[in-house]
Amino acid sequence: MITMSTPKTGKGVIIGKNVQFGKDVLIWNYVVIGDNTKIGSGTRVGSFCDIGKNVIIGENCVIQAHVTIANYCKLGNNVFIGPNSSLLNDRFPHSKCPTPSIIKDNVVIGGCVTILPNITIHENSVIAAGSVVTKDVPPETVVKGVPAKPMMTRREYENKRKEFISSKKQKVN
Repeated sequence: MITMSTPKTGKGVIIGKNVQFGKDVLIWNYVVIGDNTKIGSGTRVGSFCDIGKNVIIGENCVIQAHVTIANYCKLGNNVFIGPNSSLLNDRFPHSKCPTPSIIKDNVVIGGCVTILPNITIHENSVIAAGSVVTKDVPPETVVKGVPAKPMMTRREYENKRKEFISSKKQKVN
């Protein structure tokens, strides 16, 4: 929910006209945010991001450094986007016919991911680092590769993640 709060910002942040922020939004250094964008409560935006105009970003999102989100794209709540990723909006650049991407709730997007225009990433999906997403991603699906293809379910991913974390904790102790 957007409550018209003032975000905490770093150096060199440029905020367009009519941008709305929820509570406790944090914007790091050298970020550009286009006109009429909405950023939900608890969202954090890393340094050197370019967020286009008329973008909607939900609550409690984490957008790491060097991310580009093209005009009109929409992100749900609890979305994580790794560094150097791009959400695009024009299949034929300079066509002036944007077809933005939509990212639903609880999606994890790894670093260096490119999401082509007019793509929907459905709820609880994971996009592996370095992937290029050329087709819609179903709910609860993990995709990877160029082009990105389904690899496992979100449940399988979470089990592997827990195993990994557990093994790292054992080595530290």
